Amino acid sequence: MNLRKPFIAAITAALFLAPAAAAHVTLSPGKVPADSFQRFAFQVPVELNSPTTKVAVKLPVGITSVAVEPKPDWTWKTTTVKLAKPVTIEGETITDRVSTITWSGGPIKPGEFDEFVITAHVPDTPGTTLIMPAVQTYANGKVVHWIGALTADEPAPHVLLTAATPTSATTTTTSATSATSGDKDNGRANLALGVAIVGLIAGLAALGLGMMRRRRA
Repeated sequence: MNLRKPFIAAITAALFLAPAAAAHVTLSPGKVPADSFQRFAFQVPVELNSPTTKVAVKLPVGITSVAVEPKPDWTWKTTTVKLAKPVTIEGETITDRVSTITWSGGPIKPGEFDEFVITAHVPDTPGTTLIMPAVQTYANGKVVHWIGALTADEPAPHVLLTAATPTSATTTTTSATSATSGDKDNGRANLALGVAIVGLIAGLAALGLGMMRRRRA
């Protein structure tokens, strides 16, 4: 039996299917510091031979202070819900949050992709992966639900919260240490200069006294 043709056909099919399987709705960046304001971009590719005309994203509990970047040829609307308990962020009390954002218009043409950008505050829960399910609607009526697990064929966009790096604290401590060392060095230099001046004055006084004695003699 000739296995060459079936083998070649299988390889060819894999090459054609691989790009489509890899083209997911993704979120960038993939990880951010916890308890911080961030800029997020949802990257939406068009996998079918039909334009994308609507994109909806569901935001998880903990995401607050959401702002949507305007996008030409697209309109957007949000759905908000009341928080079970108000939170305070940088002195501002937050009583509700954006739960869903829906963009409509476009379109995004076949073979192209586009980005939908928001800014938001993420919660102070380092080590947590925030899931942001998305729904992509095509002009032909096809709807793709990007809501699966991270290893699924249609995974939900997600972001990992990392521990905040103490860069500011380190910089402040280093600056303070440098300032203290500088003060000590300046103090030592001033003390040495003072001793030298006193010595010079004493030497001049001794020299003057010696000259006066010589004249009298």
